[in-house]
Amino acid sequence: MRRLALTLLLAATPLAAEAPSPGSNPIIRDRFTADPAPVVIGDRLWLYTGHDEAGEGEMFNMREWLAYSTTDMRTWTYHGPIMKVADFAWAAKDAWAAQVIAKGGRYWLYAAVEHDATKPGKAIAVAVADRPEGPFTDAKGAALISNDMTPKGTHSWEDIDPTVFTDDDGTTWIAWGNRQCYIVRLGADMVSIDGPIREITPPHFEEGPWLHKRGGLYYLTYASLDRATHTDERVSYATATSLDGPWTYRGELTGSGEGSFTIHPGIAEFKGRWYLFLHNAALTIGERNGALGRRAVTVEHLSYDAQGLMRPVTQTAAGVTALSDADP
Repeated sequence: MRRLALTLLLAATPLAAEAPSPGSNPIIRDRFTADPAPVVIGDRLWLYTGHDEAGEGEMFNMREWLAYSTTDMRTWTYHGPIMKVADFAWAAKDAWAAQVIAKGGRYWLYAAVEHDATKPGKAIAVAVADRPEGPFTDAKGAALISNDMTPKGTHSWEDIDPTVFTDDDGTTWIAWGNRQCYIVRLGADMVSIDGPIREITPPHFEEGPWLHKRGGLYYLTYASLDRATHTDERVSYATATSLDGPWTYRGELTGSGEGSFTIHPGIAEFKGRWYLFLHNAALTIGERNGALGRRAVTVEHLSYDAQGLMRPVTQTAAGVTALSDADP
């Protein structure tokens, strides 16, 4: 009877949920992360993110940037906060989207922050480090780009979400924006601009631009919002044969992130395969659910057709643990 009772008890007891497979989405599960920015350095892929710390009733509370790295796209090493918004003495708050690139043997971080009252509005900061894990320090002592430099814009938070890209000729470019998308060449010192700021706003552009190049084609991928038909951001892209344009709109790359109004693309090739990083609001940590200010980074396989156009991406829980189009 005891054996029968034990058998019945075990049969009636729900099994514990299986632990998510390493590398499945979201890829970071112990804290809320957003605005992923990947970069390959040596044999590692580094991932820089914002840190969402919004409490109940808060929209965003972001005070620092985080770094992770991987060699296999399955397991991620946490390198801790690499910099805080307070490290920019002229910034008031908001450690928003950032991207890091390597150049000249150093590592350069470009980030969106809120400028203090001397130049109200969002601004682009630049920091530098001798190692990809930092520590990063203010490289200029002032904003690289401030709201007064883009006077045709419609609102004070248009100067956000920088993406940086070094072309085959060694020149480095920065693009950014909200509602309007801007681009300008960076100076050789990486802390100045070299030339006029140009607007290159593609259809339905909302924010979060990302520049990359494959073969002879340039790609401008971004968070898009067709306000006539959608309420949440999606990801769209345009292509060009020159950074001077013209840019050809190619449509949506993927839909909105689960539970999230915002989305933010980041693209990298690593060990012969391409990846699309995003964020959603599907993560729960303890009693805290995902929300507008509590997002979670995800990653999916990315592939191209014979014409070099990116194939549409379906967001999944499996992420890179699933077979890609490049697999046999």
